[in-house]
Amino acid sequence: MHPNPTYRKVPRQQNLEFARETGFGILAVTDQDGAPLMSHIPFLIEGDDLLFHLVRSNPIAARLKSAQPVKIAISGPHGYVSPDWYGIEDQVPTWNYVAVHVSGPAELLPQSELRPLLDRLSDRFEADLAPKRIWKSDKMPSEAMERLMRMIVPARLRIEDVDGTWKLAQNKPEEARLAAAAAMEATGFGSEVAALVALMRNLPPQQ
Repeated sequence: MHPNPTYRKVPRQQNLEFARETGFGILAVTDQDGAPLMSHIPFLIEGDDLLFHLVRSNPIAARLKSAQPVKIAISGPHGYVSPDWYGIEDQVPTWNYVAVHVSGPAELLPQSELRPLLDRLSDRFEADLAPKRIWKSDKMPSEAMERLMRMIVPARLRIEDVDGTWKLAQNKPEEARLAAAAAMEATGFGSEVAALVALMRNLPPQQ
């Protein structure tokens, strides 16, 4: 996380909600020699649990046969900020972004929990595609589904720590921040920049 506390004042619940809505991040854990292992994963947040699955052959899965401290990094909108855009002197280039880290012990779950987890996971993301009818796993032939499920394992992270950086030019005068947002919008770089611009114009609640 960015060391400047100015960017780290968003409440825990809003950071968790951002992670829940994003539903995708980078899982990081160390191997037995302390070397980092990482994997990109979709996930669900249910209460204090972050639920996910891994390919059985993933070396992280072997690590999670016993509880291990892990971290999941979830990235949001981000973009380059030119110093020319602020309209004030003595500025330097920077990068604005949103990122949340969720940490805690993680371990494998019983294999019997895999199918319900996969169903809830697909339901969650299929719902975003409305009015498309939600895809259900029972559309798969049972033998094919069972074969695929033998290749993956369910896991759970018990959420202990949540930390977020929302670097949106809060450290600049409001006029300069809004000027940078307008210039960024004018680049026409797409939906990600548009989402960042919206946050720069309407800063999230601070604690």
